[in-house]
Amino acid sequence: MATLTRKNAWNNNGTFYNLDLLWYAKGVGVMQSRSFDDQTSWWFFAAMHGQYLIDAPPGYPNWANIPGPPNVPTTPLPSQVLIDQYWDQCQHGTWFFPPWHRGYLYAIENILRQIIQNLGGPGDWTLPYWNYFGQGNEYQIPPAFTQQNFPDGTPNPLYVIARYGPNNNGNIFIPLTSWGINQKCQQNKVYTGVQPNFYGGDITGFEHSDNLAGALEWNPHNFVHGAIGGQNPVGDGGLMASPITAALDPVFYLHHSNIDRMWAAWNAAGNSNPTDSNWLNGPTATGDRKFYMPKPDKTPWQYTPDMVKTISQLNYTYDNLSLGMAPALMSKNALRMRNFGLILHDIKSLSDMNLHANSELIGANSALLKLSASGARTNVKLDSSGWKTVTKSLEMDSMIKRLDEERLPDEVYLQLEGVKGNEDSIVCSVSVNHQYAGHISLFGLRNASMENSPHGGAGLTINLDITKIIDSLHITNAIESNSLDVLIQPVNTISEGNELTIDRVSVYRKGQM
Repeated sequence: MATLTRKNAWNNNGTFYNLDLLWYAKGVGVMQSRSFDDQTSWWFFAAMHGQYLIDAPPGYPNWANIPGPPNVPTTPLPSQVLIDQYWDQCQHGTWFFPPWHRGYLYAIENILRQIIQNLGGPGDWTLPYWNYFGQGNEYQIPPAFTQQNFPDGTPNPLYVIARYGPNNNGNIFIPLTSWGINQKCQQNKVYTGVQPNFYGGDITGFEHSDNLAGALEWNPHNFVHGAIGGQNPVGDGGLMASPITAALDPVFYLHHSNIDRMWAAWNAAGNSNPTDSNWLNGPTATGDRKFYMPKPDKTPWQYTPDMVKTISQLNYTYDNLSLGMAPALMSKNALRMRNFGLILHDIKSLSDMNLHANSELIGANSALLKLSASGARTNVKLDSSGWKTVTKSLEMDSMIKRLDEERLPDEVYLQLEGVKGNEDSIVCSVSVNHQYAGHISLFGLRNASMENSPHGGAGLTINLDITKIIDSLHITNAIESNSLDVLIQPVNTISEGNELTIDRVSVYRKGQM
């Protein structure tokens, strides 16, 4: 079988002169014309990712209330057997995030290709990708998605009303700088592990909701969803802002095609996927649900990560498999040691240190934190014994001894626990003791806050690596009273009355005892 090539959506300026986009629009139109209970319909495919149609609690947006276009049907529902087999499968906050979405893209691409062939289109059509990190104005949504009509005046199936953008005004672009959106995940070396800096995700079973996202999912994936979706004036999020409505927007598949391209590029750069049988065999290995996708003939395709771990297995490639960023000249750990004035000639093992470190809570704030439009500030009191362990590991004599034993000083992480609310598109900037710690995206917030969600409404858990800040504070003797000042500020709008809450702001050390 010939290898097919997915190409950049911004070819021919992202207009319908790009025939990949023109045929995509025509194929989407056919899928949208199919009945809801048809496994190859647009609506059924969206519900496989997630849905607000059945079991949505009062006050949460039902698919029936989505402003069109697209005009989303809610009947006829498929059989309960099909719902149980296919719906609400998307994997987030898990090491299955990359392979599940790869199978999802592959399945809809096959259905669209058959439709396009039946319409007289090319037999080698492939799903384009939107590389918002590309040249020039490629950070903007391709114009083919913003036209209400085709050149002949008929409705454009790629046009969506509930797509509000980062400024909530309908201007759709990816705010790379102001939201801290980047490709730094491509410099990670490890797919999974015990630290939150892994590439592919945390080790889990079937995970449809909240957990610790891998670097690829965290940034850029989550941030791009929020930027495209945005909110309308009354605070309702756009389709892309929530996992439960995202796949209704045709731009979803181009965003995920780019995420899949980044994973393929990461592998092409020499980075390895897990060899653990619990990853290769999928959540079925631990007794959880199987991954199913419908084929064009509506028969089920059951797949595992082992079947989709490389793009060559699925007979496609990308026209651009560059890493996106130059490989780091030094590992994160080697750079860290340089900040302490240690010049290391043999650093081959440093990149693997602390991957299997122990984790210990060393501090937390004292009360529920409410996050409004003006932000929130809290004080995290550090436990004297736990903090002493961290500071001792940063002392020069101790550090040199640890390095001789191929151990590193402790790493320190800020954790936001039980983040709850109903506005998925919110992005915040976080600082610790007036030093920038990073941006956070609340993509998936509403679903994680639902009481009948798989996590019982526990909310999101978000980790930020603040090791560099702690190192700097230690070097300059700038920590006073064994506490940290944490400031969280929204960079887009939290609607009036839609206050967010954070159960606890805590600090963890990770180090080898």
